[in-house]
Amino acid sequence: MRKLFCLLVAAGAASLWSAGAVAQTKVTGTHACSKPDPQHTLPAGDRPDHSFVVEQLKCNHTKAMEIGGDKSKDGVATDMVELSGPKSHFHGVYVMTMQSGDKAFLPYQGTGVTSKDGKEVASKGTFSFASGTGKLKGITSTYTFSGTYNLNTTRFTVKLTGTYKLPK
Repeated sequence: MRKLFCLLVAAGAASLWSAGAVAQTKVTGTHACSKPDPQHTLPAGDRPDHSFVVEQLKCNHTKAMEIGGDKSKDGVATDMVELSGPKSHFHGVYVMTMQSGDKAFLPYQGTGVTSKDGKEVASKGTFSFASGTGKLKGITSTYTFSGTYNLNTTRFTVKLTGTYKLPK
């Protein structure tokens, strides 16, 4: 689930870069995130299947987004996850870096369904552009994302769709 968050954030940031138009522009992208590192889990204490997790994931943009001629490169997702049985809720911030070095800061939130062993299988949620540097300064956006976690490779893949608008 955490990996999904990272991918979601990465995808959102990449989406922002996919075009340089003033009007709202639809974009899509795909991101792959590694196993969370660091990751800290604490039991809530009220029941065995309830815990809180703080984690950070590094993501690569496997289908880069392009905005104004610049392409997304990679990003870092930092989030907090509440695990309650097979369900989870999360929120965090994704910092996406473009090939030019410009950065986008994307808050995100969502839900997930976890397997019996606690590894996330599927997540979905929303994110938006909060701020950025360089060409991304003043950009606005709305996005949705969905992700899957591969239990064999411990890689999380996130796909996103949304629209953004660059300032005049």
